[in-house]
Parts: sequence; C-alpha cells; structure tokens
Amino acid sequence: MSCSGRAREKREALVKRTAKKPPQQPSAKLSHYAKTGQVRMVDVSAKAVTSRTAVAEAFVNMQPSVVRAVRRLKNPKGDPLEVARIAGIAACKRTAEWIPLCHPLPLTHIDVTATLCQNGVSLRSSVTTAAQTGVEMEALVAVSAAALTVYDMCKALDKSMEITNIALLKKTGGKSGDYLRGPRDTPGKTKSRAKASPRPGR
Repeated sequence: MSCSGRAREKREALVKRTAKKPPQQPSAKLSHYAKTGQVRMVDVSAKAVTSRTAVAEAFVNMQPSVVRAVRRLKNPKGDPLEVARIAGIAACKRTAEWIPLCHPLPLTHIDVTATLCQNGVSLRSSVTTAAQTGVEMEALVAVSAAALTVYDMCKALDKSMEITNIALLKKTGGKSGDYLRGPRDTPGKTKSRAKASPRPGR
C-alpha cells in the first residue's frame, strides 16, 4: 500500500470517529485585521490556557535515481532524512520569527518524521502545547523547513525536485474546536498533482 494510501485510511478512520461532531464553520472575519483595517497581532490575553495539538504534512517529489541515492546514503552531504527531521524541529521552535504575527509559544512536544517512498520523501509533523492559541503554524513550518532541507541536501543530484502537498491534517483544542482534514481535501486528487502521490520504497 502507498504512503498516501495508508495516510488516507488513517484520516478516514479519524473522520468516522468524529462523525458526530458538527462541521467547523469558516470564520466570518480575518482576526489579524483591526476595525481600522490595520494589520495586528491578535490579543489572546483573555483566552484560557488549554492543551492544543496540530499535525501537518508535506512531500518532496524526486526522480527515481535520487531516491536510490538517498536509500544507499550516496549523498554528498550525508543522510538527508535525519538532517531534515532535526531542521523541522529546530524551525518549529522559531515559528514566531518566520511568521510575523504568530505568538511565541511554549511548545511541549515536537515530532517530525521523514519517510522515503518510491518517488520522494513524505514528511509529517506533530506539535503540542499548553497555551492560549494553537500550533497549526508551528506544524506547517516544521514540515516546510524539513522539505526545504531535503531539497538542499539533494539538490546536487537533481535541481528539478518539487515540494508539494503542504497541508494541515489535524488540530485539536481552542475555541474554534477540532479540525480534521477529510478524504476529499487530500492533496494530489487532481491530474496536475497525480505525480506527487507518494509510493513506499521497496
């Protein structure tokens, strides 16, 4: 079964377990804008400190020759998967420096995984905090930095690699409630993205 197939099954199972929850409604306004139209950092002082989690994914599309080189660790810079994992964790902790209006948060757990597939590298992050706002951006920054690091580590072998399918899969906690990306939201459904669908290496 492909990497994307297993991930889709997990998401569908989570959807079934949370089927009784009402669908999340889109916000009626953008919270980063004041009434005057000025951009602002949202004041979360009145919010309660609660446990919050977020899970995100990304994929780096590669030529088969690059995948083989990574599998054999025949790379001028070393093991790109392990370096990417550490880069994702390090970047996650500095999200507020990357994204101007993000709040600095006390992260309690960060996990980044990198899985080698037949046509590239599948990346996933899981981030947890006890805070007054969520960690969606932290999870997305983690996989983005990890994907960029995979590219940097492997660009000597192929500069045509593509970073695709960066998406939030799940978030829990907070006033807006839980979010779970459904099967219809899965990246790679259209013909233009079909080539980015990951397959496991042998």
